[in-house]
Amino acid sequence: MKAMVVRKAREPLACEERPLPEPGRGQVRIRVHACGVCHSDSFVTEGLWPGLRLPRIPGHEVAGVIDAVGEGVTTLQRGDRVGVGWHGGHDGTCRACLQGKFIQCEAGLVTGVTTDGGYAEALLAPAVAVAPLPDGLGFAEAGPLLCAGVTTFNALRNVGARSGDLVAVHGLGGLGHLGVQYAAAMGFEVVAIARGADKEDFARKLGASRYVDSEREDAAKVLAERGGARVVLATAPSAEAIAKLVPGLGIEGCLLIVAAPFEPMQIGAIDLIGRNRRIQGWASGTAADSADALAFAARTGVRPIIETYPLVDAQAAYERMMSGKARFRAVLAVHA
Repeated sequence: MKAMVVRKAREPLACEERPLPEPGRGQVRIRVHACGVCHSDSFVTEGLWPGLRLPRIPGHEVAGVIDAVGEGVTTLQRGDRVGVGWHGGHDGTCRACLQGKFIQCEAGLVTGVTTDGGYAEALLAPAVAVAPLPDGLGFAEAGPLLCAGVTTFNALRNVGARSGDLVAVHGLGGLGHLGVQYAAAMGFEVVAIARGADKEDFARKLGASRYVDSEREDAAKVLAERGGARVVLATAPSAEAIAKLVPGLGIEGCLLIVAAPFEPMQIGAIDLIGRNRRIQGWASGTAADSADALAFAARTGVRPIIETYPLVDAQAAYERMMSGKARFRAVLAVHA
């Protein structure tokens, strides 16, 4: 099989011919049809992941078809359309797993980081990490839903907001443009917050009922005037911009962070205490969560906006994504 490989950190991806891997016990082999290119792939390409072992094939937004099944796998079969996301498996025995928190498994695998991922024509995955793809969803559009999609969907459905609540989505990039769609489809009143007046029509087409240009308006003030947001979903990785939104939360409102700014945030304790507000982060999800995110998207019309590239152009796709110029997710189209 052909694979795009990180041989050494901070060097371009290398195209290699590798033997087709055979699934072991509890594993399946997936013929990759598409793989999304995510900012988290930089953990591998830049050598940032603790204990990272190179060479490694990156990619954790994988959609394809099972073409081989290992011993002991009874729930999947050849020909199944499936996807694999960030969560690449769990041991089932650690403290987190015994509480059902598989995404926090102390020995958890990460697709494309601790195991080889989807920048290749095939990959192996544990059956417990595999989600079914709905028939109405194409491979290329399913890819980003297995990371950006499940992250925003899963965060919103677990935050405690109810249909009709005011939910603000900060940022209209790879995560945000899906967050607005999911929030609208869940029945929330959605306010989109981004920079530039030119994004208003786009935000409304995604499902926002109100758009705030943060270059011209104080977003927190706008939200406060509407009674305060039940949730602010922070999808843009700017610690300063995120922190400024706290005063826009309503009573018991939640600043829900799915972006990953590396710099610390400065938030006043009084801004939290006075209205019982809270700050929460959210990881992506397990295969079951991905299955729910995909099925919900298929039913409601939530779709990522994507740019596609052939596998051999993975380096160009990665650079485009890292530059912030991709609109809005870059996807490798591996098999037609």
